[in-house]
Amino acid sequence: MKTLVIVTHPDIETSVVNKRWIEELNKYPDLYTVHQLHKAYPDEQIDVQAEQRLIEQHDRVVFQFPFYWFSCPGLLKKWLDVVVLHGWAYGSKSGYKMANKKIALALSVGVDEQDYQHGQRYKYTMEELLRPFELSFEYVKADYRSFFAYYGMEFDTSAAWVEKSVPLYMEFLKAL
Repeated sequence: MKTLVIVTHPDIETSVVNKRWIEELNKYPDLYTVHQLHKAYPDEQIDVQAEQRLIEQHDRVVFQFPFYWFSCPGLLKKWLDVVVLHGWAYGSKSGYKMANKKIALALSVGVDEQDYQHGQRYKYTMEELLRPFELSFEYVKADYRSFFAYYGMEFDTSAAWVEKSVPLYMEFLKAL
């Protein structure tokens, strides 16, 4: 079954690494369904039933986004609030439609990995900062997996640095 990659990037046209990841994913349409939230919903009016059907059609879901303000872009938060609903994702016998689906996050991160350590610039590890996602997906009985993060985008956006990320990201997806 194909992996659904939900991309949330408010300005994908000026993106460096997220845009490149999408290009790579699009080379394998039999393996990946790429769903760009900002392109699908420029007015941010999310079609809840369509999104739920899309989730139901896939056993693996990856949320790909730039990590900023120590979280996800606002449209992804809105998506979680309006799509992952009581009676569908949790809370009833007919709910838990995300149960056992492999869920993962793929992040582009501006600063270096060592900045996300105790006693460093941002005081917390990336695992700690992503805990709300982990808890949310565990709550709906999904199979939350480890995340993928590609660091240092604030310091190096060269073609070589971006290209280095592509096989790493693809290997991460294959391992799901």
